[in-house]
Amino acid sequence: MSSPVDLLTLSAAFLSGLLGSVHCAAMCGGIATGLSAASAPGAGAKPALRVAATLNIGRVLGYAFGGALVGALGLVLQQIVDVLAWQLILRVALGVVLMLVALRVGGVGDRWNALNRIGVPLWRLLAPLQRRLVPARTLPRRLALGVLWGWLPCGLSGSLLLAAWLEADALHGAFVMLAFGLGTLPAMIPLTWTGARLSQRAASANHRRVAAAMIFAAGVLTASAPWLMQVPALHGALATLGCRSIR
Repeated sequence: MSSPVDLLTLSAAFLSGLLGSVHCAAMCGGIATGLSAASAPGAGAKPALRVAATLNIGRVLGYAFGGALVGALGLVLQQIVDVLAWQLILRVALGVVLMLVALRVGGVGDRWNALNRIGVPLWRLLAPLQRRLVPARTLPRRLALGVLWGWLPCGLSGSLLLAAWLEADALHGAFVMLAFGLGTLPAMIPLTWTGARLSQRAASANHRRVAAAMIFAAGVLTASAPWLMQVPALHGALATLGCRSIR
């Protein structure tokens, strides 16, 4: 029987995308507008908005596919190791990753670019395929281009991919990355459509700090859940959130 969906991790992933949008704008702003221009049918604002939406839907699907892939790899590794302590290690590691994501969203960890470099070799293999899809004048080509965009090396999405891997479940890994991708849509669709920068309100340090604090709290709760689940008064609430006990 499949374990419950981890709502804590999904919420943290969604917040990472939503309030990490400043990071997305800095990393992907030029790419977003470039892809939109390469795919635009040149027939006014409404078609351009559809192009932007299609590209970003493809990007979110690319995230979800990547999450499913690494989640499945995590499950294989868990079955190979097959020791009780490994489940505890995965759970604590997932909490630590969420804390590191919180630091990135809060602007503290922007210098940690190791995860960007890890994805560079893969992107070199995919880049020729991206060039073949441009100009993306049809819906399938725009979706495919968006999927490839989702595989562009990025420290924030790479951090969430690590969290998806630690879920050790293909479906849950896909959900983590889907939640992250959906969180980015409110910022990235307008950015892809118009090329405009985010408003100062959305980019404010206060908003990022609040989101970072919430994600960090989710990480602490995730890492400590195996022990907190042993407290009768907390067991029901944590089980509702999808926290899995370690037996």
